[in-house]
Amino acid sequence: MSALTELYEEIANCERCILSQARTNTVPGEGPEGAEIVFIGEGPGFHEDQQGRPFVGQAGRLLEELLEGIGLTREDVYICNVIKCRAPRNRDPQPEEIEACKPHLDRQIELIGPRMIVTLGRFSMERYFPGAKISHIHGQPRKMGGIIYYPMYHPAAALHQRRWLQVIEEDMAKIPQVLAEGDGIADMEVLQDPKQLSLF
Repeated sequence: MSALTELYEEIANCERCILSQARTNTVPGEGPEGAEIVFIGEGPGFHEDQQGRPFVGQAGRLLEELLEGIGLTREDVYICNVIKCRAPRNRDPQPEEIEACKPHLDRQIELIGPRMIVTLGRFSMERYFPGAKISHIHGQPRKMGGIIYYPMYHPAAALHQRRWLQVIEEDMAKIPQVLAEGDGIADMEVLQDPKQLSLF
């Protein structure tokens, strides 16, 4: 049994927060253990809770289309969420729930060892870009500890308001170039507007 599979079992038995009381399934994540890119969303929705898989609803289908646009499939990347259990009525995750799940996500990242982490939405963005506004920093990579962090809007944003679709498509389209530049991305230096550097 791989270390990642062992972690999935640990997550399946997790009772670190109240979300464990109402879940149908835990949704740890899926993808190859050596994935170059990890996508981190917010939390499971209804379909994810039912199937135990991340991004299998409408937002998941859009994510798959976006990946296809840059020559990838969901089998090429690792997909997970900040929290591993569905919040009631898909409400926002609470700080204590995010904190309870943090060791699980930390361990996933450690085991996978990605070159790039793409945050989808503000809750995963906050993990790596505390205090920043997604409208200011989306599509701008930041490198720290040898990993590229790349904030994007959550695909669900485009389902609620179609005007975000073009922004999300444009940010996704940059990913191959960002990966190719890799070592050329300066640590911590990502924001094009120097006045925004105070966010970090």
